[in-house]
Amino acid sequence: MDQIGPINLHDSNATNDLLEGPSIFTLLLALALELAMSTIKPFNPFRSDRLVYRAVNDTSEDEAFVHAIQRDAEAQSGSSYGLLRPESMNDSKRFKEHIAKSLLGVLICLPPTSDTEIAGEPVGILCLKSNPPALAVHRWTDISIDVLRQHQGKGYGSEAIRWSLWWAFQMAGLHRVQIQAFSFNIGAMRLYQRLCFQAEDGIRDHMFFAGGWHDNLIYGILEDEWRDGQRQARSDLASCA
Repeated sequence: MDQIGPINLHDSNATNDLLEGPSIFTLLLALALELAMSTIKPFNPFRSDRLVYRAVNDTSEDEAFVHAIQRDAEAQSGSSYGLLRPESMNDSKRFKEHIAKSLLGVLICLPPTSDTEIAGEPVGILCLKSNPPALAVHRWTDISIDVLRQHQGKGYGSEAIRWSLWWAFQMAGLHRVQIQAFSFNIGAMRLYQRLCFQAEDGIRDHMFFAGGWHDNLIYGILEDEWRDGQRQARSDLASCA
């Protein structure tokens, strides 16, 4: 590589070479861009350590899975604001349409068991709320998540929420993500705090359930808070794994 020595500005030939050739700034900028681009490579963003995320499909199998999630009345009592009633197949079909219309609506799945599959057995559903176009400028969303009863207690919900935060901040460019819990759902409140959500606000006596009134609690995390937490954990911000 040729050495770059001091340039005599009184030398007309050297001055012309400097003006006609690429400037030092241009060369340094090109080098910086090359280094930055070299750290990012194409990858599959719909995977985390133990899970795979895929779209819900118009199949009888996916319809049956969504219905299995929605008909779990005990689980719905801790997360659904609507009046609890037995879940019909038509109700589940409408919820399946809601999943497809979300900013991000995915089935949480185990890894595939063969190279011909995109994902393995579904274990849950995760959605990020889609705001109307007029509100998109505010760059926030709301998480909802359900895990099938037989797969609870394995950390799948925590892993899926962590992945959804990565997707929200690193792929969708959002600024704020929130998640809600009823004041009687102590397990959910502890989980969100462990995941570094901050208790932000609450709506008093927002829900009537089991003969009493309960608050609706809002937990949120900002993109800078999430990135600081990732750096402290020495996690790779560019990777979803």
